[in-house]
Amino acid sequence: MSDTISFDDFTKVDVRVGEILRAEIFAEARKPAIKLWIDFGGDIGERKSSAQITAHYDPSALIGKQVMAVVNFPPRQIGPFMSEVLVLGLPDASGGIALVGPDGPVPVGGRLH
Repeated sequence: MSDTISFDDFTKVDVRVGEILRAEIFAEARKPAIKLWIDFGGDIGERKSSAQITAHYDPSALIGKQVMAVVNFPPRQIGPFMSEVLVLGLPDASGGIALVGPDGPVPVGGRLH
């Protein structure tokens, strides 16, 4: 079983919905990945992320897709790219990552409750 956390710990994690504006293959990455530019609207604005999602996604098909991401982790340098948010996904039976997002369109910047 996982370690338990308090509800207060959970509320510190800021998970928001954003819309992918731009996506391209991250050719310099050690593991296959896609660079994403995501609009979270409001005070957050546009942020970048690197995601190992090549098993299920082509960069051109990601434009306009809404995804969930943690927006309050510190930025992380991944090779020559600075990843500013952690896009959320779940592994399929083969280990390929499927992105997490809303079932239907919602306003960008909405916070997970």
